[in-house]
Amino acid sequence: MTDRVRGAAFRVRGAGFGVLGVALGLAVASQALAQETIGLEKGTQAQGAAVQTLDGQPADLATYIGKTPVLMEFWATWCPNCAELEPTMKAMHTKYGTKVTFVGVAVSVNESPERVKLYVAKHEIPWAQVFDKKGNASGAYDAPATSYVVVLDKDGKVVYTGLGGKQDLESAIKKALGG
Repeated sequence: MTDRVRGAAFRVRGAGFGVLGVALGLAVASQALAQETIGLEKGTQAQGAAVQTLDGQPADLATYIGKTPVLMEFWATWCPNCAELEPTMKAMHTKYGTKVTFVGVAVSVNESPERVKLYVAKHEIPWAQVFDKKGNASGAYDAPATSYVVVLDKDGKVVYTGLGGKQDLESAIKKALGG
């Protein structure tokens, strides 16, 4: 994947373009889909990344890696693809939540921890949530846009990456579980 595609939505935001940057990032992400190269390559060893809890405390994605399989979604409260994916995420959490660690990584594009907390409570999202205030996680995971999902096996290796409101998360989870 080229640097032009990698993390475009989040780099453009950093340039101060706000919603325009997100739109441009989504367009570049669509191009990445056409190239069938989304985010991290399969087999890549996942890394930690400095994030924060929704209460503003320091946290690190490394605490989730290497114990059980992990499903991570990079999302935002304003993201229509994330809203479309939410029922699938909830169904997968209900079915696999005792075997797989689910983590929501809320991006900081037009977002705040307070808004994320309210959304999580209103929508009764039961899995762990962190806030990517400085874009560390988005960069470390080559997140091209919101609704980006990364699934790791128990050793922390990437077995799946996907983007959009319709993803086959069950197949990805089964692969992470060794099935």
